[in-house]
Amino acid sequence: MDFVCSLPLFMIIASLFSGVLCLLLKKKAAYTLSSILLGFVTVSDAIVLYYTSVHSTFTYPMGEFPAPWGNEIRAGVLECIILLVFMIVLCCALPAGYKYLLQEVDETKHNLYCAILNLAVASVAALVFTNDIFTGYVFLEILTLASCGLMVATEVGRIVLAGVRYMIMNLLGSSLFLLGVVLLYGMTGHLLMVPLGQSLTEVAADPQMMLTITFAIGVLTIGLAIKSGLFPFYFWMPDTYGWSTPTTAAFMSSVVSKAYIFLLIKIYWRVVGMELMKDMPLHVILLVLGIGGVIIGSLSAIRTNDVNRMVAYSSAAQIGYIFMSMGIGGRAGYVAAILHLLGHSVTKSLLFLVTPRLEEISGNSMIFKDLQGSALRDRPSGFFFTVCSLSMTGVPAFAGFSSKLYILLAAWEVQSYAVFVAVIVALAVSTALNALYFIRTVIRIYSHSEKEEREAPAPRRHSPAYLIPAWTLVALNLFLGLFPAVTAGLIDSGFGMLL
Repeated sequence: MDFVCSLPLFMIIASLFSGVLCLLLKKKAAYTLSSILLGFVTVSDAIVLYYTSVHSTFTYPMGEFPAPWGNEIRAGVLECIILLVFMIVLCCALPAGYKYLLQEVDETKHNLYCAILNLAVASVAALVFTNDIFTGYVFLEILTLASCGLMVATEVGRIVLAGVRYMIMNLLGSSLFLLGVVLLYGMTGHLLMVPLGQSLTEVAADPQMMLTITFAIGVLTIGLAIKSGLFPFYFWMPDTYGWSTPTTAAFMSSVVSKAYIFLLIKIYWRVVGMELMKDMPLHVILLVLGIGGVIIGSLSAIRTNDVNRMVAYSSAAQIGYIFMSMGIGGRAGYVAAILHLLGHSVTKSLLFLVTPRLEEISGNSMIFKDLQGSALRDRPSGFFFTVCSLSMTGVPAFAGFSSKLYILLAAWEVQSYAVFVAVIVALAVSTALNALYFIRTVIRIYSHSEKEEREAPAPRRHSPAYLIPAWTLVALNLFLGLFPAVTAGLIDSGFGMLL
């Protein structure tokens, strides 16, 4: 069906057009248009997901130039699942965090914020669907600029400093990615992923070229690792996420960093190929850095005294889980990586939307001692925070448990005793550390403060704009936790379409 095959491109164009139109509208109209756009992209992607699950993958050539000279958009089950979860997160983050956008962003810049958000949506969709590695670089840069614009919209001194740091690190990552693209193009003469992968296999037949290929893929990997926050490049996360508005923090932690990782996974599967990856040390390096991120990120979260920074540092640990799964290798390892990526996107976005509510009824303080009893003063937010904490810790029935189980099973399938032991030790240690700082926080927010002991707090009411998105994310978390085989099966079939 030509109409369905043109939807991925139309999602990108509609997002770009909506961004331009938002600049001409007032704040409420711009917000309404952005909400309509997010709904349109979500529904369109669901249609494409159904189509690809029934009819397999398809490519949409741009203009009249066929491969290998033209540009292509490619849609399959895996791409559609990724974008669908991203869009659900955004559809929840925008209304749930809108209250704080009104408070923290200047009234004259609300339409600009919505315009930049739409530009970021277009970039994310392009990164997910593109079949051209240079187009991936172009939208990497656009997404970096858009993300930085969303950050500094509040114009608070600390967030401007964080934005500058974020920009510097991400431009460094983009430069390394571009260097890898240039090297690959110089060796193969192709930018489309399939012809590039075929030509790279021919080039790799010469043993003398393996060092150059490894270097090209290595710098490309480092570039995307910096942009996604893999250890030891995660130090920009606390200020970036901690000082952004809730909508921006949820978007950047749950969508932006994950889009970079997904692009890297597509390059590994469609350009390099798993057979050629076995001849490189990349999987071992990813496994080591992933384990390092899991442990060091968790230790950093324990040491902080601010709940928002704790949640930000835990993102470094969760990024470590994803790269550790990729480092395990094999199809099962990448399926587990995507499953954890989806679970973390859902959970972390809700955490960044919930913590400001707990802060608000604690004297606008994120310090742990001031948060004591906050869940008793705001029971819905306390419940949502508890659900996220249980998922991040890895309690059964939640998304965090199912993805960690799949990581363990993937390590077992590799049939390497060293890999299995390293993974199970990392999972055990990180789970204990996650429980130490997340469950400790849950206990604190449900512990009576002196004020609650003297008088019972009045129940706090929330608007549907907050409760409906929060419950949606909780339901999605439980679905991923209770029925992981459904999602894992779709992910596995999606990887089959990437070959």
